Amino acid sequence: MSKSLKNISLVAAFTSASRVLGLLRDQLALGILGASGINDAFVTAFNLPNLFRRLLGEGALTAAFVPTLQHELKDHGRDGAFALLSQVVSWLAVVTSTLVAVAMLVFSQSRLLNGHEAKWYLVADLTAILFPYLAFVCLAAAFGAALNVLGRFTEPALSPIWLNLCMIGSLAGAGLLWHAGESSVAAWLCGGVLLGGFFQMIVPAVVLVRLGWRPRFDLGRSTRVREIAALMAPGLFGTAIYQINVYVSRLFAFSIQEGEASLLFYANRLMELPIGVFAIAVSTVVYPLLARHAAERNHAALATDYRRGVRLILLLNVPAAVGLAVLSTPIVRLLYERGKFTAADTATMAPLLLLFALGMPFFAVTSLMTRAFYAMKDAVTPVKIAALSFVVNIGLGWWLKDVWGARGLVVASTVAVVVQAVALQHQLGVSLPGMVFGDLWGTLGKILLATFVMAAAVVGGWRLVAGIYGADVIAVAVLIPLGVAIYAGALWLLRIEGREELGALVARVRRRAG
Repeated sequence: MSKSLKNISLVAAFTSASRVLGLLRDQLALGILGASGINDAFVTAFNLPNLFRRLLGEGALTAAFVPTLQHELKDHGRDGAFALLSQVVSWLAVVTSTLVAVAMLVFSQSRLLNGHEAKWYLVADLTAILFPYLAFVCLAAAFGAALNVLGRFTEPALSPIWLNLCMIGSLAGAGLLWHAGESSVAAWLCGGVLLGGFFQMIVPAVVLVRLGWRPRFDLGRSTRVREIAALMAPGLFGTAIYQINVYVSRLFAFSIQEGEASLLFYANRLMELPIGVFAIAVSTVVYPLLARHAAERNHAALATDYRRGVRLILLLNVPAAVGLAVLSTPIVRLLYERGKFTAADTATMAPLLLLFALGMPFFAVTSLMTRAFYAMKDAVTPVKIAALSFVVNIGLGWWLKDVWGARGLVVASTVAVVVQAVALQHQLGVSLPGMVFGDLWGTLGKILLATFVMAAAVVGGWRLVAGIYGADVIAVAVLIPLGVAIYAGALWLLRIEGREELGALVARVRRRAG
């Protein structure tokens, strides 16, 4: 477990750096473009290659590839694992290149369909430009998964940093240095995405070569490749349901009124910051462990590491969610309210962040829950539950978008992810008795009690300082660290399970961040 904590802290530290850069990127985008039609079009266009990226790269493929590669490494060593990697990368390159070519052709001809608003043609144009990012990032996901199986977590964790740096450079150059118009800024931003995607792909590939991989084009259909395809088939469908779910919600937002899609996108990005720092770090490191335990049929160890992973995710994400909720207005105002992002935009975005935060702990644990199923090579159950979540989200979203606008869409997605998390955990307990929530209920009760104490102190502090000069800075720089200290103290007084692991993890992250 000590080695796992070391890897989690490593991934969390680099992910923290990535999220800070991502925050700077978002600040620049909102300051230069605001909640405008151009920004709406860019984030909507960027969603489509991201949908396929998560569908092919970070979704079904990675989930099927990691346990299979783990088995190959165990049975035939690195030579067998590298041969399998070459086959998977070759097939992935063919599939993604074909998708990119078809998509660019289709979207570049959007004006053949007459009678639509100009904003939809703009989205189509930007989508055609951005689609090559799909090929880069899908290959990057395969390379990153291989490195994780080999115990290398640094290079995959650095991947988002390259994208953020390139997007920041394009925004700063076009928007701040050259004072380009909004359309030119959007074009430069697309260029930054493509350059960042290239670096995301090439860096882990070079590391794998240094570790001994000799890339070769191989479209062979070995037993392992067929096994990955068999695992991907239901998983692909399940991931598609979720990603289409997200994409349709974003299209709903784009269709409501100008600015709604941008505000929804950036509120969701802010909510994902704590999830990315810890929940994804925990899932990234724990998943290969679960896959190895499953390969060895060590169900007791699988259940133990799963519960440890869930405990760490809840310990860190429940208080983070409540903190985002109670301080949503000062956080949004301090981070974004400058340039073309106005006070009216803050008033619209803060409630969206609050609503997103309510579903954050559930969203955080679903990643590990889904991967636990994949570790046991059960790709069907997550699909069924994803389908249920899809129906809930689209049904509620279609109804509530006309009642509450973007807020209704967030409520729908929050309800859907709660349903998904509860159903996944229930079915895990049915599939393997050791995976029941069990003693985690006691842990969750202590987390909620400590979070309540923290929230009471933070809300009280905010009421004291609200309205005075610099209140937003005080909220972020003073009240958040105070809340963390109160929460940590309450956990120690309650003798929370896993407190030693949490202390070691936080200490490691602080050292690496420093």
